[in-house]
This record gives sequence, structure tokens and C-alpha cells, in this order.
Amino acid sequence: MCISYGIIFGGNSTYSNIIFKIQKRVIRIMMNVGNRESCRELFKNLNILPLHSQYILSLLHFVVKNLNMFKSNSVVHTINIRNSSDLYLPSVHLSKVQKGVYYSGIKVFSCLPSRIKSLSGDVRKFKSALERYLLEGSFYTIQEYFDWNLMTNPSISY
Repeated sequence: MCISYGIIFGGNSTYSNIIFKIQKRVIRIMMNVGNRESCRELFKNLNILPLHSQYILSLLHFVVKNLNMFKSNSVVHTINIRNSSDLYLPSVHLSKVQKGVYYSGIKVFSCLPSRIKSLSGDVRKFKSALERYLLEGSFYTIQEYFDWNLMTNPSISY
């Protein structure tokens, strides 16, 4: 399934839930299971990322390939803060900006476990580790991704 083309721009839209339901229907047909059967384990068994996990993968791949476009907290803040190595999240009020690639990318990247963030210098290793992580979580929503990361690393705030 190649639904990842252009997902970085449309993966956070209102239509993404419709596409996700179609993706689950296709998975159920492929695996010959009923409509009420959960697809989470089916995604894992087939090594296919759910739509929102594909969105996160594309978003973070963009961030890592373009790290020079982003500021770190250590550049913005003169004092030593706890998350100085994280990317700086600018204060914005428009929801259109908050749903954009730049802002969403920073927010999603900041929520990553440190072991994956530390690989951001090597795009290939980073993407491989991130794919494994996203497949393990098999996230159905962006909020599920944030909540799961908060459970595993309570020091994160977003």
C-alpha cells in the first residue's frame, strides 16, 4: 500500500480518518477477518504502518533531513534548561500554523524517546529505528502517539 505520497501535508487533515478506515478495511480483506476484528495486531503482523504512524514517520523524516531549518532550545534560551537539546517550539495562535509541517514536526520530534532522537545525525539509522518504534506502537492517532510517549517517558511535556 502506497498511501504515504504527500502524507506529510494531508496526514493531519480531517479526511485522514476516512482514508484510515479504508486502510483498515483493506487489511481486514487481506487477512480475511470480520468487520469487528481489531486491526492493530494485523498491522504489526503484516509490517504495515497505520496511516497516522506513516504520517509521523514522514513528518520526522522531514525534520531530520532538514534539522538546519529548526532552532534548538539551547540557542533560544540563554540559561541551561532541562530540554535544551530539544527543538524550540515557537508560540503560535493560529490552528492552521499548529497543524502545519514545521510546528507539528517539532512537537512530534520533541516527544520521541531519547534513544531515537540521538540517531538524528544518521538519517538511515534514525528512519530504521523510528519504523521499528512506530510498528511496535501501531498508532491509530497522533494523540495516541503523544499519550504512549508520556506513559513511557513522564518527563516529556507538550
